[in-house]
Amino acid sequence: MALLSLLNASKAFDLKVILSQVDFSIQEQERIAIVGKNGSGKSTLLKIVLGEVELDAGERICTQGLKISYLPQVPRFTPHLSVAEVIEESLSDFKQVHQRLEELTQELQKSPEQQALLREYASLSAYLDRHQAWDLQACVQEVIEHFELEPIKDRLVETLSGGEQKRVALSQILFEQCDILMLDEPTNHLDVEMVEFLEKKLLGLKCTLVLISHDRYFIENLATRVVEVDNGRVLSFDGGYTQYLQKKEEMLRALSREHEVLLKILKSEEEWLRRGVKARLKRNEGRKKRIMEMREKAKTNPSAIAKLKLEIQREQKAFNQEEGKNHKKMLFEAEGIGKKLGNKLLFEDLSFRILQRDKIAIVGKNGSGKSSLIKVLLGEIPVDSGRLKSGELKIGYFDQHRSFLDPEKNLVETFCPNGGDRVDVRGKNMHIFGYLKSFLFLKEYLTQKIKALSGGEKNRVALALLFTKEYDCLVLDEPTNDLDINTINILEEYLMSFDGGVLFVSHDRYFVDKIAQKLFVFEGNGVVLERHESYSEYLEDKQELQEYLKIQTEVSQAPHTPHTPPKLQKKQTKLSYKEQRALEMLPLEIEKLEGVIHSLECALSDPKIYEQRGITTIAKELEECKEVYEQKLEEYFALEQKREELQ
Repeated sequence: MALLSLLNASKAFDLKVILSQVDFSIQEQERIAIVGKNGSGKSTLLKIVLGEVELDAGERICTQGLKISYLPQVPRFTPHLSVAEVIEESLSDFKQVHQRLEELTQELQKSPEQQALLREYASLSAYLDRHQAWDLQACVQEVIEHFELEPIKDRLVETLSGGEQKRVALSQILFEQCDILMLDEPTNHLDVEMVEFLEKKLLGLKCTLVLISHDRYFIENLATRVVEVDNGRVLSFDGGYTQYLQKKEEMLRALSREHEVLLKILKSEEEWLRRGVKARLKRNEGRKKRIMEMREKAKTNPSAIAKLKLEIQREQKAFNQEEGKNHKKMLFEAEGIGKKLGNKLLFEDLSFRILQRDKIAIVGKNGSGKSSLIKVLLGEIPVDSGRLKSGELKIGYFDQHRSFLDPEKNLVETFCPNGGDRVDVRGKNMHIFGYLKSFLFLKEYLTQKIKALSGGEKNRVALALLFTKEYDCLVLDEPTNDLDINTINILEEYLMSFDGGVLFVSHDRYFVDKIAQKLFVFEGNGVVLERHESYSEYLEDKQELQEYLKIQTEVSQAPHTPHTPPKLQKKQTKLSYKEQRALEMLPLEIEKLEGVIHSLECALSDPKIYEQRGITTIAKELEECKEVYEQKLEEYFALEQKREELQ
């Protein structure tokens, strides 16, 4: 049964379309994961379901008495309550049931045969059974222990860091009684054990679950349906994350087949089109219109196919890299950390987790604080506020200044400090040249001093030295600077197969797109965003936003002038003389071009001709002629369409 439905729903914020004539429903007992890139409208969809945001068009229909509980990304609390009081507040429904059961027990002792009382007692007992809520103190203690709230349970919630508040909010909402539970990024700020506990508790709930998450394995373990929000559409896929990827691959194959069929039909139709333009001036307009539509689709299909293919590859790569997430080691956990450099705020209230096999790019303008964050993680400088936790880690560090290289040593001395010509590469004993040739060094380089090498060669030495050791985490500051493409390929292959965490600063857009699973974006003025998308997608989103803000600014700053009715322009009722003349001449030009194309195609199949003129020359002429032919056809059909509209 549908608990809530959106019918023909549309929603836009100024120029940004969130939903466009969407049908979406939420059924009883299902667990829905909402996915989509940042800014696609996932959180807005939750707020529409909740009723906080109104639709521009369409209907929101829900069952009578429907109760929805919602955990936003930034939790909200009753002010001036301690952590313990917030959790106690969420137990009010269960406490009322316990109180009523005590009253019924006393009444049944006096009148044990009253059927109405017995039925009510059985119903309330079943309710507590269903929610495993007989021992409330044990339930509360379990949540406090697993979310590590014991040390802070007497503190006021408004004094907590963002990560601590998220754990308190999760503890609270797990006890709320509702028909639909909606969670926006619930696993943010949780370590692996906390995520496992949350999964177990959510699977035990009897309500419908709707969640947004970038944690693919969390989705895989919980979801019975995946809903994708993309460009105003809502696409639904039954099953978990694996099934979602499989269905996307099926969509890709179907779109590719459809494109192949379209090209065959289009080829046949264009042959029909070429068999004489004059005779078709006044008939088969519908067929010509369909050809133009097919041409347009044939142009856009390849980019749609490429985009879908890239999305699937990226998602599969990220999903495979997250495999075995329950066994990942926590490398760093930051809760509300902040840092200033003099009076300049670099970052504040910054919270994140870095796990084994995470690949994170730190991006932003120079001087925004990227290198300072690296120094904080390396323990070189302290934070001014918040808390940073890390385990016993072996960290490999590569800086853009190659400061750890001794310029007076040659390559043999650098890689074999104890003498000899053997180097230990992550436990494997190798000859130094056998190892360094994979970094594109020739044998004669072995005796050259570091100071005699170029900047790119020094970077290759630094990377080769870094990769000899076993690390839990690699921290790289501008690793691609001065590297040639072949060396960058070596670096990419190593990082993609590396089993530890990777945190790197880079301005190389292609490199970031290929390696990073997520971004830490330094936007300036202390603002750091965590984005689960490619660097290219982030930059495109940012450009769109800047263009929109520019338009808004121009509109707001435009001088106000009294409204005057616009001058009425004479409505065009027929083609201009120039347009009419072009419409008459274009069929002749098109026929002439068809003849030239035919002659050139024949020339390409005649060795005598193409050997004399040159096959490259003829092929180039043919390509140019076809381009002109296409332009003339489009111009002709545009004029034909305009003529018909004016009639």
